[in-house]
Amino acid sequence: MPRPDADLSVEGVMRATRGEIGADAFAAVSGRMDPAQLSLAARHDPLLLKAAAYGLTPGWETLTLAGKPTLVSGETGLRAQRLNAATPNVLGALSAARPFILRTTGEDRRRAVRCLTQAIYYEAALEPTEGQEAVAQVVLNRVRDPNYPNTVCGVVFQGAERITGCQFSFTCDGALSRAPAPWAWKRAEAVAVRALNGQVAARVGTATHYHADYVHPWWAPTLLKIDQIGAHIFYRWKGVYGETGAFTQAYAGREPVIDEARFAKSRVQVASLTEVGSDEELAAAAAAGVPAVRTVEIDGVTRTVGVASLGGRRLPTPEEVAAVNAGIAAFEAQAAPEKAVPPPGVTPMDVEEVGRPGD
Repeated sequence: MPRPDADLSVEGVMRATRGEIGADAFAAVSGRMDPAQLSLAARHDPLLLKAAAYGLTPGWETLTLAGKPTLVSGETGLRAQRLNAATPNVLGALSAARPFILRTTGEDRRRAVRCLTQAIYYEAALEPTEGQEAVAQVVLNRVRDPNYPNTVCGVVFQGAERITGCQFSFTCDGALSRAPAPWAWKRAEAVAVRALNGQVAARVGTATHYHADYVHPWWAPTLLKIDQIGAHIFYRWKGVYGETGAFTQAYAGREPVIDEARFAKSRVQVASLTEVGSDEELAAAAAAGVPAVRTVEIDGVTRTVGVASLGGRRLPTPEEVAAVNAGIAAFEAQAAPEKAVPPPGVTPMDVEEVGRPGD
């Protein structure tokens, strides 16, 4: 089938900019355009439109990976899927990861295997084996990345003690309260053991991030897209920070003790669900047509399983959905300019519009 125009356009921009987003890359693209083309591009730039809608400075998504809200591009998961599909893998982005060989023994090894197995199971239970291996690779890459903890369990449960900020949502949304399916757990555990014995997921290399294809997180353009395996799209840091030589952090050798009983209780407050993203992703998945029940073939055996009960996201209650919608409405109301109430005898035309505090 012919490739869509959006795919060709995105690839052309990526080649011109070499995957970078910045002043030099912008000049490389805009320098070839006449004033009419520039004006038309600005008029239809979704980034500028979205920034204007939230009262933010254009380009805010590329500034930092911390402290910004998670926004799904488009109204439905289908639009996010199309946007993700139109974004090609960055040429030359793949860098080989070094084998990670866990040399600890005893209780520390048991904890490392269990934590990595939990990440694989709850994040990718129904993904192909290659997809599970890629998730394991992301965890181990973070262990070696100076930006993250230097233990397997530390990486997996990073931020789990907070209401928001957990790196893997299963550690704070109550998913751990569901007993794993034995056959799926054994499969995930086998992948974890191989990864800790030095197996490398060559297709994702030094990837440190991933997300499902039915969402398009705000941080995606700030990283380099490497590849998609199953439903997950994998990314690495830009520049030298994503190269093999940047992963210099030494493994601590001792794994922290994880209070699984505590983390099995959901600490996701209703008001913060959109920040954590679990229910937001679930809603996008439903909009994208991702079924609640799937028939999968794993290791030659065909199984019909419920996605939510097997490594899937926690289903929101109607009350939580209503609360999330109310929170979004409140946020949008804050973003809208406030108008002063005219005193008696003064017409609305005599009153200037008042912006938000700090405008």
